[in-house]
Order: sequence, then C-alpha cells, then structure tokens
Amino acid sequence: MKSEPDVYSWDDLVAEGEGTWDGVRNHRAKNNLAAMQVGEQAFFYHSNIGLEIVGIAEVSVSGIADPTDPDGKWAAVKVKPVRKLGRPVTLKEVKADPALSEMELVKLSRLSVSEVRPGEWAHILKLADS
Repeated sequence: MKSEPDVYSWDDLVAEGEGTWDGVRNHRAKNNLAAMQVGEQAFFYHSNIGLEIVGIAEVSVSGIADPTDPDGKWAAVKVKPVRKLGRPVTLKEVKADPALSEMELVKLSRLSVSEVRPGEWAHILKLADS
C-alpha cells in the first residue's frame, strides 16, 4: 500500500492507531483492496518522497465503500500498524534484486495498492531484517 509520506505517513498511521485506506481511483488497485480480508498484512510504502517500504500494516476492516467516493463505486479498507521494518527497503533495492523483478511494485509502479506474492513478502522481510 503506497502513500506519499507528506500526505499520510507510517508515523501518521501509528499515531492514529487505525486508518482508512481510501481515495484509490484505479480499477486494479480497487480490486486489490476489495480482495483484502481482515487479518491480512500489507507493506506500507512511502511513495514520491523516500521511495521505500517502511512498515507492515494489517487489515482491520475489509469490504467497505470508500467514504471519499459520493457514487459508492470505489473500495476501501481500514488498517492498523503492526510494526516498523528493521530497516526500510528502498525501491532501488527492490528493482535491483532479481528475486523481486516480477513484483507489481516494479512492473505496475503506478498502482497505489499492489499484490505481493508470498515469496516476495518473505524476501523483503529478509532484506528488512538483515
């Protein structure tokens, strides 16, 4: 899940305790949001400034309509912070790592909510905790 840190950062989510992931206006990202279930985890990625994966959030409420959408066509979820990564994993590292070359973060870089496959998840955690 991507957010510009000057708009909504990891620290903002931690301070709130729970945040609504809304404002997504891309169909694929919407489908990714709609597929999320309570208890699933997501990486929190600082886009635009920083360009790095900084933490892990967990879906606390799924399947809600985006409160910023007056037409009710777009999806949203609520998330809670789980933990900050041991160290941020930069986009530069992700792009340079052959094990992550097929990651949606690399292939579909404009998506604000992208899929992370289990092998990619484990690999990023290894990088963050090394």
